[in-house]
Amino acid sequence: MNTLKSITLYHLMIKDVKMIGIKFTPDKLIQNLIKGLPDPKWSQQYNMAYIPNTKANLSIVFNTFKGVVWINYNRFLSNKPVNTSNETVDVQWFRKRKTVPEYRLCPEEFLLKLELRRYANSTVKTYVTFFELFINFHKDKELKALDENDIRVFLQHLIQKKHSNSYVNQAINAIKFYYEVVLGMPNRFYEIERPRKESKLPKVISKEEILSIIENTNNIKHRCIVQLLYGSGLRRSELLNLKLHDIDSKRMLVRVVGSKGNKDRLTLLSKTALNDLRKYYTKYEPHIYLFEGKKGIKYSGASVLKIVKTAAEKARIRTTVTPHVLRHSFATHLLESGTDLRQIQVLLGHGSTKTTEIYTHVATNTFESIKNPLD
Repeated sequence: MNTLKSITLYHLMIKDVKMIGIKFTPDKLIQNLIKGLPDPKWSQQYNMAYIPNTKANLSIVFNTFKGVVWINYNRFLSNKPVNTSNETVDVQWFRKRKTVPEYRLCPEEFLLKLELRRYANSTVKTYVTFFELFINFHKDKELKALDENDIRVFLQHLIQKKHSNSYVNQAINAIKFYYEVVLGMPNRFYEIERPRKESKLPKVISKEEILSIIENTNNIKHRCIVQLLYGSGLRRSELLNLKLHDIDSKRMLVRVVGSKGNKDRLTLLSKTALNDLRKYYTKYEPHIYLFEGKKGIKYSGASVLKIVKTAAEKARIRTTVTPHVLRHSFATHLLESGTDLRQIQVLLGHGSTKTTEIYTHVATNTFESIKNPLD
C-alpha cells in the first residue's frame, strides 16, 4: 500500500439522497479507481467525488482501495457509546404539549433516538428546543434539503441577536445530533465553524459569606440544602437526586450516583450538616429522596435556586449567588486550605485535572506569595 496516497470518506446529502463523499488529492491512480465505482459523480459544492450511500457501495469502496491507498474513515464512522444511564427519560410532555399553529415540531425519530440513547432529561429539553428553533427559522425548506449554508445563516442570526458562545454551541450540537445521529451521518457538518470557547473564571464567595447565607435560610430544610451544596460540592441536579441511603453517616461521606457523565463518586459530609440533617429528617420524614416536594415527589431545581438566592439576598451578599457558586466556593476554599488538586478533582467528579485547575486562578494562596510592585 502506498501510504502517501489517501482518500477520506464523508457523509453527503445530494438532492435529498445520502451519498458517500470521497475526497482526495489529485492522483491518476485514485481517479481511475473511482471511475470503476458504481455511478460516480463529482460535486462542485463539496469539491469531492460521491456515490450512493449503501452498505454494498461502502464494501465496494473498501475492496477497491484496500491495499492500494490509505482509507480514512474517521469522519464517516462513529464509535461513540450509547449513554448507559439508568435515569428515566421523559419525552412524553414534548409529544403532548400544545403548540401554536404552523409551528414545526421536531420529528418523532428525533425524540425516539434521544429516548433510546437515554440522554439526560436536561439534554433532551435543550436539544429539542434548539432544533425546533432551527427548523422553524427555515420553515419553508424540507429538513433533508437543509445544508451547511442554511446552518450558517441560522447561526449568524443567533450571533446577531447577541446570544452567547455557549448558546450558539448548544444550537450546533442539537442540529448535528439530528443529521449525524438520527440520520446516521457522523461528521456530516464537519466544516461548520464553532465560536471560540469562552474562558471565564468561576465566581467564588468567602467562607464568612457562606455562613451568613446558611444563617439566613428560612427553615431547617433550606439550611440543609445550602449546607450540602457547599459542604459536599454538589451540583444542583446531584442534590435533587440524593436518596436517603446516599448519606453515609458512619464514614462521613455522601454518595453521588449517576452524576454528569454517568459517573458515581463519593464526596465529603460535614459534621455540621449531618447534625442538621438529623433534625430535618425527624421533622419532615422524607420517604425516598432526601429532599422531597409535595406528595413525596423529587424537589424541583427552581425551588433550590430560589432558596439560595433568597438567603443570599437576606445576607446582603452583593454578588448573585447560585448553587454552582457554592460548588465553586467549596473547591476554591479546599485549595486555599492546602488540599491537593487531584483530591479536589475526585470530590467534584471532574474527568480531568485540567477542569479543576481553573480554581488555581481564583484561590487567594495563588497570589499571596507574589509581592505587589507598588509595595
